[in-house]
Amino acid sequence: MSERNTKENLKKKILEEMTVDYSKILEQNFDLAKQFVRLTKDGDVEILVKEKVSGQEKILLYLIGKLYAKESGLTSTDEVGNKELMEKLGVPLGSLLPWLKGLRDENKIKQIERDRHTYHSIPINLVDGTLRKIMKKVKRTDSVKEDV
Repeated sequence: MSERNTKENLKKKILEEMTVDYSKILEQNFDLAKQFVRLTKDGDVEILVKEKVSGQEKILLYLIGKLYAKESGLTSTDEVGNKELMEKLGVPLGSLLPWLKGLRDENKIKQIERDRHTYHSIPINLVDGTLRKIMKKVKRTDSVKEDV
């Protein structure tokens, strides 16, 4: 096999087996995501289950909402800064930073440093598992309330 054929085969294999279609992942999880988040026309994210989830889960839901906002064209980026998280989630920096560190340490979010500012995003491959985990938690919370 020539070097050219080897490169073409590798290219084909990469495109077939390693390429991720973000819109497909977001499409597959749309019904689940809309149970937890809504988007404003400005690209802001509203979390519908704030009382039922932890601070870290609020961050994850907000970042997932940003993925949908970007995909829909409501915002140009899915990256979110600390200031935006504090304002939109209504939490002080002293609470936010440990939650973000925990999420980074568990590889649940990516941190991006740019122009002396820190931004965060959720890897697309974690959207499905994150939403399903939160769904189970919310269902348990709802069933406990019904039992009381």
